[in-house]
Amino acid sequence: MIDIILANAAQFTQFTELGLSPNALDLGFFQLKWYSLAYLAGILIGYWYLTKLVDQPGSPMARRHADDMIFWATLGIIVGGRLGYVFFYAPEILLEPVRILQVWNGGMSLHGGTLGVVLALWWTARREKLDFLRMCDYIACVIPFGLFFGRLANFVNGELWGRATDVPWAIVFPMGGDVARHPSQLYEAGLEGILYFIILSLLFWKTDARYQPGKLVGTGLLVYGFSRFFVEFFRQPDAQLTWLVEQSGFSMGQWLTVPMILLGAWLVFTAKGRRVRVEPVAGDKSVA
Repeated sequence: MIDIILANAAQFTQFTELGLSPNALDLGFFQLKWYSLAYLAGILIGYWYLTKLVDQPGSPMARRHADDMIFWATLGIIVGGRLGYVFFYAPEILLEPVRILQVWNGGMSLHGGTLGVVLALWWTARREKLDFLRMCDYIACVIPFGLFFGRLANFVNGELWGRATDVPWAIVFPMGGDVARHPSQLYEAGLEGILYFIILSLLFWKTDARYQPGKLVGTGLLVYGFSRFFVEFFRQPDAQLTWLVEQSGFSMGQWLTVPMILLGAWLVFTAKGRRVRVEPVAGDKSVA
């Protein structure tokens, strides 16, 4: 099969023909990466959307809490994402600790970034005496912006490509050899970004899910977990972790989604039992 795909690689779209570059701006002495802009876009648009959610009745936090939390969440994304990549995917970097700081060389883990954001939320909730789980519900609604732009940046960079295939929309990536591959980055952008956003938006705006602590974040974990688990069948496993796929049949990305799926299912199925009177952050009038 792989010989046939290799022989017919020329008939598929060549990534180089798309005219894409990792640099959004290149002045020689200064380069602005699309990946950096993706992080900024995800954070800024996510924050803007969060303010719209917070303005609705029954919010677990005030605007000032959202303003303060965005700093800690951003720090959690960067630190957690980098450390998650090192521990989950490239532990050999620990032998040269200075490489941990070289984030410009790539290597960020969504799972690690998620843990970083959760810790930032926990810190803010504890310090301000807010409802941690309900804060997670609101943050879950803004996560798809970062996922969407991040996966598009992966595609523009020509990285994290998929497995060899002969589907009509396959692409030959320069760093993937002379083999047509699944554009799995776009699959993830559609599922983890667009589908995730649609589902959580409908739950937030059209139902009373935000008054059932844990339901929104639980749904988000399920959507992301199943989406990532599915796409991993089309995504090329990390070279240093092919042994895991060979021995278990599943990639590291799939194994890391299992606890997310289990936790998400538990949060969703127990959310109704946590349904309580929701008080506004300021004042004493019950809103739900």
